[in-house]
Amino acid sequence: MKTYADIPEENAQLETSKVMLVTVPYDGTSTWGKGADKGPELFLDASENMELYDIETSTEPYLEGVYLAGDVTEKSSPEAMTEAVYQKTKELLANDGKLFTLFGGEHSVSIGSIRAVGEKYDNLTVLQLDAHTDLRPDFHGSTSNHACAVYEASQKHNLVQVGIRSMDVEEMEYVNKEQCFWAHQIAHNENWINEVLEKVSGNVYITIDLDAFDPSIAPSTGTPEPGGLQWYPTLELLRKVFEKCNVVAFDIVELMDSPMPKPTAFLAAKLYYKMLAYYHINKN
Repeated sequence: MKTYADIPEENAQLETSKVMLVTVPYDGTSTWGKGADKGPELFLDASENMELYDIETSTEPYLEGVYLAGDVTEKSSPEAMTEAVYQKTKELLANDGKLFTLFGGEHSVSIGSIRAVGEKYDNLTVLQLDAHTDLRPDFHGSTSNHACAVYEASQKHNLVQVGIRSMDVEEMEYVNKEQCFWAHQIAHNENWINEVLEKVSGNVYITIDLDAFDPSIAPSTGTPEPGGLQWYPTLELLRKVFEKCNVVAFDIVELMDSPMPKPTAFLAAKLYYKMLAYYHINKN
């Protein structure tokens, strides 16, 4: 039995695990760097080579259980992939009291999971950490393109965007400027974390495109943009979100295969595990 981070099988059963992890190795609509379909494999490999004691919280999050729910492999069309992710997420959300997590794949994989989570939980905030707004209603003939990743969420839920530093002018009409924290402003605002927290409330879905981070620490993404988020301030924001709100789901996307993917893969693995630690210390 393959398990997340090679944890013991006793910590990887659906019935006893507090966390569910589904992977979506999809890269059907990316337009520049290709290889996000290899992201889940790289992430799981890095996770197996990670120490499982979290120093900051003095915990071992895997002891709470992580159920590896398998791959969503539908790729006949972007819309079919979105529907498959939606159905898989709905299936897993039927297990009450567990945290739903997803690892992509390109950012379009989040559309279906956010849709399903939004149907289950009222008053949903979607917290997006990303270099790009991803607010196109459609792109290249599809509403399930990676460039449309949070458009639906912006229409249905409280969308808060952090780290944005690249977009098309047509997306400006869909940006809520009171809810968008531009990277160039974050760089000169010591209070930005508290300002983000003021906008985030209730039930929360966190979606993290790894290009939110500066490419100096996370280069293996499809569209790396200079001027991104740094490691410790990002962890501080995430920890405070878990403290303040009821985080019901999160995803991490856009880990791309490259000639040297391991630093970004390991960052993704550590990021996922840190988020589990923050979740558990606020639930226990």
